[in-house]
Amino acid sequence: MAGIGIPAALGLAYLGGWFLAGTLSALGVVGTRELFRMANAQGLAPLGSAGYPGAALAPIAVFAALPAGFGFDPRWLMLGGAVWIIMVMLAALSALGPHQRPLAAVGVTVFGVLYASGLPSFLLWLRHAEVVESDWAGLWLVALPLAVTWVCDTLAMLGGAAMGGPRLAPVLSPKKTWAGAVSGLVGAVLAAWLFGRFALAPAGVEVSTGALLGTGLAIGTLGQAGDLGESLFKREAGFKDSGGFFPGHGGVLDRLDSLYWGIPLTVIVLRVCGTI
Repeated sequence: MAGIGIPAALGLAYLGGWFLAGTLSALGVVGTRELFRMANAQGLAPLGSAGYPGAALAPIAVFAALPAGFGFDPRWLMLGGAVWIIMVMLAALSALGPHQRPLAAVGVTVFGVLYASGLPSFLLWLRHAEVVESDWAGLWLVALPLAVTWVCDTLAMLGGAAMGGPRLAPVLSPKKTWAGAVSGLVGAVLAAWLFGRFALAPAGVEVSTGALLGTGLAIGTLGQAGDLGESLFKREAGFKDSGGFFPGHGGVLDRLDSLYWGIPLTVIVLRVCGTI
């Protein structure tokens, strides 16, 4: 799986632009569908007629607003979001009655799109940041949250298996331990610093030590919480996996759970630190 997925992800990061936006759009639709399935299992009726178009258009609209896209006024994104919310409400009015929990249906529809398609769209900001002066630079900046998250998850798993100890969240994820979480946090901070020094700097992307350590800290803490958040949804719905998009490895939500938090967290830290 990794032998195919990693080269494909790096290739898309290198290409960027509409290729990356289109891929995020497709993954956003699939992830939204998986979340809607979990809601359906609990008797809710997410509004797919408005939700799926919203998930498909979110990354496209984000890229179109960037200078690398059409560069239109970002305020149009706000207007487009308002139109979409109205569409969701119109879909609820036409498809649901008061006994079908319309408030919950509208809530899960909006959340599903923002979570599964909106959060990953921050990857486009990284790829086409002003500091990116070449495709290689864009590739490595995109790879920052991906690599740090992978190291964090891997060391958390290995550290937890090796040291054991008290469970981090026994109800949500019985195998996760505090020792594993600390191992993942330490690994994330070190990985971010090493990545900045040996990948970003040679590519011409200067990121301060503080920004790198902050990125590692954010992913090593809240990124791990993103994994538990998706487990919370699955436990509520009684699902083992969110879907079967990746045969033998679960669904899109299962594979990207930590990245849903890690990608926007990276953008926030780098923005606050004045990198992008």
